[in-house]
Amino acid sequence: MLALRLTRTAPPAVQLRRLLVTLASGGTGFLLLCSLGHALSHPASPSSSALRLAWCLTPLAATVQLAIAVSRTDPATKPRPGLSSIGLGPARLMTIAATTTALSTTLGSVLALLLFLYLRGDLTGIPFDGAAADALAADRPLPVPASVTLLSLVPVLASAAVALALRPRDTPPATTRGTARSYVRFGAHGGSAARETFGASGRFGARLHGGRPTSRPPTDGRGAEGVASARTVETPPDTPDEDPTRPPAPRTAPSGLPWGIATLAAGLAVEAYAGRTTQSRTVELPDGLTTATPAVLVGLALTVLGLALAAPALTHLTGRLLQSAGPGALRLLAGRVLMEEATRIGRPLGVVCAVASAAYAMSTLYDPSEPSFGPLATLGTVLVTGCTLATLLTAAVEARQARADTTAALVRLGAPATMLRTAAALRAAALLTLFTPLTLLVTDLAVLPLTR
Repeated sequence: MLALRLTRTAPPAVQLRRLLVTLASGGTGFLLLCSLGHALSHPASPSSSALRLAWCLTPLAATVQLAIAVSRTDPATKPRPGLSSIGLGPARLMTIAATTTALSTTLGSVLALLLFLYLRGDLTGIPFDGAAADALAADRPLPVPASVTLLSLVPVLASAAVALALRPRDTPPATTRGTARSYVRFGAHGGSAARETFGASGRFGARLHGGRPTSRPPTDGRGAEGVASARTVETPPDTPDEDPTRPPAPRTAPSGLPWGIATLAAGLAVEAYAGRTTQSRTVELPDGLTTATPAVLVGLALTVLGLALAAPALTHLTGRLLQSAGPGALRLLAGRVLMEEATRIGRPLGVVCAVASAAYAMSTLYDPSEPSFGPLATLGTVLVTGCTLATLLTAAVEARQARADTTAALVRLGAPATMLRTAAALRAAALLTLFTPLTLLVTDLAVLPLTR
């Protein structure tokens, strides 16, 4: 009930993103039901029906990815002060996010079922009912268990993925942080058990007796310990290696670059092997999408997967390159933000580049003499492309929400709004400059063995 109330009272931008999840869920559910209709109308070719069902895994993965990105930007799932006192801790917020995602995706599945029944002709009294009766096996009864199973795939997988992505993570206990430290004399290494008084290093005889400062009789009647404690300078809890005058160092670079390069090389090797060998067996994707050998499809899949895995590390490298060669304030700001958001922005950006590379490769393998794309192939292409682009834009919104405090601090310090907008444009231009030629190069290398 609380999840439904939070869903109803969300801002328009949040409702729009949830509507995108509903539409994506409806499109994926419709493709799954169409694969069931093909299996009913072609009982003699189960392999073709299984291939259509496997082809629906790509839009299913794109829909789940979009649902995760939308749940991350939902303000109802953000932990705020005071919520734990009324029972809305991290675990409860995770449950609310998963329930909200389940509601959105279930609505999309219901819409997909209504559209499927309408095109089959099961819903009479509506104009153009039964328009696709032959393709969707209208003369055969629709198996209810199979339909429910296929329609429940998107809600179950999306809600489970959201719960996994937003699960509460235990932070390690702070062992060194939170302990007070004192300033020691210049050149001292490590921390000592005994605190040194102000000026101890410069006092006469401080280097005698094993390097420890000699004690001086108290002058004000208090004990030596009282004088030392009165003159000891303590700092807030911090690590010894941090400088309070410098901003915190960015997180380390993502470690996906070696795996991405290895996967990309393996995909190119498989495609090169497939281009040299002649295989009589080919795989025809639904609705005349393309016809290729299984080795070619595996090589293309490995190639685009390698590009997606390497994208976060390449985003981090782009931010580092922006800060090289004597940068100014603008390049420092743009580069540091890219390094901090390498994983958040790099992953969906890599998926977009992978989808663009796969689309270009499929267009290269497409035979112009064959009939044009069918409606299901067009729907699947639009669905995957739209989900990946929407995920990238949603990730950009999440990154903007994450650095809202930093942006507000810069504005309070007097940073002009034009500089912030220019830094955002510089980040976008830097990413386009790196990823556009890289995607074209990878795609050309992927289709080169196939076009010789």
